[in-house]
Amino acid sequence: MSDHHDSSAGTTLSAPTGREPALVAQARPDGSAPRALVLGGTGYIGGRLVPRLLAAGYRVRVLARTPDRLGAFSWGDQVEVTEGSADDPEAMAAAVDDIDVLYYLIHSMGGGKDFEDKDRRAAETVAEAAAAASVSRIVYLGGLHPNGTELSPHLRSRVEVGEVLLHSGVPTLVLQAGVVIGSGSASFEMIRHLTEVLPYMPAPRWVRNRIQPIAVRDVLHYLLAAARVDAEVNRAVDIGGPDVLRYGQMMNGYAVEAGLRQRPIAALPVFTPGLASHWVNLVTPVPRAIARPLIASLQNECIMDDHAVDELLPRPEGGLTGYREAVRLALRRVEADTVETSWQDAELSAAPSDPLPSDPDWAGRTVFTDVQTAWTPAPPERLWKIIEGIGGENGWYSSPFLWAVRGWMDRLVGGVGLQRGRRSRGRVAAGDAIDFWRVEAVEHGRFLRLRAEMKVPGLAWLELEAEPEGEGSRYRQRAVFFPKGLAGRLYWFAVLPFHGFIFAGMASRITAAAAASES
Repeated sequence: MSDHHDSSAGTTLSAPTGREPALVAQARPDGSAPRALVLGGTGYIGGRLVPRLLAAGYRVRVLARTPDRLGAFSWGDQVEVTEGSADDPEAMAAAVDDIDVLYYLIHSMGGGKDFEDKDRRAAETVAEAAAAASVSRIVYLGGLHPNGTELSPHLRSRVEVGEVLLHSGVPTLVLQAGVVIGSGSASFEMIRHLTEVLPYMPAPRWVRNRIQPIAVRDVLHYLLAAARVDAEVNRAVDIGGPDVLRYGQMMNGYAVEAGLRQRPIAALPVFTPGLASHWVNLVTPVPRAIARPLIASLQNECIMDDHAVDELLPRPEGGLTGYREAVRLALRRVEADTVETSWQDAELSAAPSDPLPSDPDWAGRTVFTDVQTAWTPAPPERLWKIIEGIGGENGWYSSPFLWAVRGWMDRLVGGVGLQRGRRSRGRVAAGDAIDFWRVEAVEHGRFLRLRAEMKVPGLAWLELEAEPEGEGSRYRQRAVFFPKGLAGRLYWFAVLPFHGFIFAGMASRITAAAAASES
């Protein structure tokens, strides 16, 4: 291997404040920044690793079948892109050119019956290309598994990929992780949705198996540190968090952090992995093609067989993250009551537990919305005047009887009802109370967000917006509801038939009132 790619030589580049020295890129002998290639850069782990590699001082290249997908990331214009796939020798030859460390973060979960062959061919193509280009280090994220026992096809394939890379002639470090805890992780999303939806959990016997979950922030820490491991290291190591739990305990740990009652769980012997994946697909949004390999992998206990990683890589500053803390971080946007319609609307955050635009549609909290729009010939300032005066004596512009009934119901269960009215009839400010709403955000002349303070099994907002359009203005109205557990979902569907009367009526009458006020 040439000295040009020796990552153990050279001087250390300056690091962002507070970053541990072991995670900082080490300059090449010529003083230039080292180069990292990420396979799977638009995936769950890769999308979170790339900005951390950039922050650590690496020049990053991403191999992508669809380069346009990188436009969804804030770092998309900061990386070099090679178009192609890992099983294409020509694309891989171009991708590994002048690369120091290669991150292998791809696998064919849900990829069809021949996924093991596909994974093997991709690994062999990458291994040959990396060796030919004298890459200094391969880092592969594999799966935590027991030794000496039959594995699921998914885990077996990941072990095989690791073996191919370890025999590539390029020093390789295989990090074997189990259930990764963070919003967007398929394993975590299955825990989230099962716990949220089911007050009682009939489950397969594997809910009693022991698992060693790991927070996504700790996975990323180890991945960054792996680039700086000694050049002679060529092996697989287990990584995991500080807690060993049964799957049922993980579900109930989630329930506690999400403010839900703990779930009674009955382990039943009749659930095969196939039946269990159908069951998960029925009661959660997790696709069966994803659920099946996850469930099959849970047939075995997934705990660390050794702690050799501690001899090779430093632990995160402050120690490894416990399971409950990892769940708390994954739910922190709920705790902050941030309004969003899906994880795809979330901004890239420095916290790896936060959602990214690349996360699948079924990932993240369940969000229900009702969106109404209407055009009015009134100018935006006239429409805004109606929006700003909503509630109190002015009312809600639709179905006053239904609004009154909702207020009475809220009072019956100890809520504030509709009797608070509003402080000013024509002006609003952040923090004002309007009936059973609170003004959470206001941009005068354009936007009003109200947060519900009525008693509901979840969190609710109502947004009203005025925008110029043509000779008049466009009114936009959005109701957002984050359900809490099964009760929240049942509540939403119970009130759904009334939305056509209430929300659609609001949109039409508010725009009509704006037009009438102009004449």
